[in-house]
Amino acid sequence: MEIFFGTDGWRALLDSQINEESVAVVAQAFSDFINAGNVGDCRRVALSYDTRRNSRLFAGIFAEVLSGNGIEALLSDKVTPTPVLSFTTMHEKCAAGVMITASHNPPVYNGIKFKSSLGGPFSLEQTREVEKYLGVSAVVRSTEHVSQVDMMPAYIGQIERLIDFDAIRRSGISVLVDSMGGAGLELTQSLLRKHGCKADTIFGEASETFHGRLAEPIEKNLGPLMETLRKGGYSLGVATDGDADRLGVCLDTGEWLSAQKTILLIVDYLKRVRKAPGGIVKTSSVSDRIRVDFESESTPVYDVQVGFKYIADIMYAHEVAFGGEESGGFGYGMHIPERDGVFSSLLMAEMLSVSPYAKLSEYAADRLRELGDIFYDRIDMHYDRPDKNMLLPWLCEDEPAALAGFAVRNIVTFASSRGVVNGVKMILEGDCRWLLIRSSETENIIRFYSEGHDDAEVAHLLDEGVKLLEHISKVRNI
Repeated sequence: MEIFFGTDGWRALLDSQINEESVAVVAQAFSDFINAGNVGDCRRVALSYDTRRNSRLFAGIFAEVLSGNGIEALLSDKVTPTPVLSFTTMHEKCAAGVMITASHNPPVYNGIKFKSSLGGPFSLEQTREVEKYLGVSAVVRSTEHVSQVDMMPAYIGQIERLIDFDAIRRSGISVLVDSMGGAGLELTQSLLRKHGCKADTIFGEASETFHGRLAEPIEKNLGPLMETLRKGGYSLGVATDGDADRLGVCLDTGEWLSAQKTILLIVDYLKRVRKAPGGIVKTSSVSDRIRVDFESESTPVYDVQVGFKYIADIMYAHEVAFGGEESGGFGYGMHIPERDGVFSSLLMAEMLSVSPYAKLSEYAADRLRELGDIFYDRIDMHYDRPDKNMLLPWLCEDEPAALAGFAVRNIVTFASSRGVVNGVKMILEGDCRWLLIRSSETENIIRFYSEGHDDAEVAHLLDEGVKLLEHISKVRNI
């Protein structure tokens, strides 16, 4: 079979695509990449895995192939979140890290993520380089250089240095965690309880099927968390995805707090209360409210392509306080240039604990009144016609001067990993008003994202975006 890496490693269907044989092929390519000196002279790699079927098996195979190629493999002795693996890679001064996970994808998938020595994702160039070695060498395996390690103590030490657990304990707030059967397990709860803070976990037991849910912490998947919160007794609810690098937040009332508003509250806390130095990085689908409220000479705001890899690239090169994406992945300059759902959960608890409020609903209402509300939505359109990947390049050739009655001030384009335009953002007159269109490389889907000044305006912008692409397709195919 052919193996193609995306912007965050490789994800594929279990058994038919990702299996013992194909994992060994990828591991051999990765070994050749390491031994060719692409990441320096170091010959040590950290590896871990999530709760999916065969994740432990695949991690062991990967470690043995590394060992067979003379590379020291530090293999986690237990299920471990992706951010813990990333921190270990940096802390142990490894050449790279490997995480066996398909993140928030359905349980029929598994995958492999590559992590850099800097504690974040591989660059696009590094990933492409690994891909070049696929199938070049025969697979070699041994156990000589494999050692099992406990990655938790060093990570926990880092978290305890960064989070004010005393403030959380003194405030008396109570946190409800939904680990969704993923790699977060009971880690967040155990950290809070260790310091005398109130916390409970639902679905903290490992599950290959994530207890029958999709392990993506978004509103439609968090019914059990919302239902438990509605019964009362908790100050906020947090959820982490399959490998615990993403965060979803619910109010104490059981209502969903959108990722857009979560990002705004976190940035506000980091800048207003913690006085965290550096800029803010956001993907192009994140609210421009961040720019309006926080951009200054000392706090530049960077707008990058969708995908945390692009956030990490800025974090590697500049002083950055926070990097966030609309899908719930948040990274911190004080910590690691990587999404961390566990750290983000604890920071949300700290944020509430040092405020005058005991409930997240009250805190959010107060801060959003001052910062300004966010009006945003996204729709996915199924599109299986053969011109799908040509629509956005065609749009760039015939840029509209206006959309939905608003002048187009600027158009920003984004290219896929293959160099084809797969994203177009039209920035319209007035603050916080834009439309982003993205074409999926792997699915017959075109995604439309928009921010406006009220819900009706957002809906209108999305509708006009769909009509615009339909018009382009019609004109080009006459």
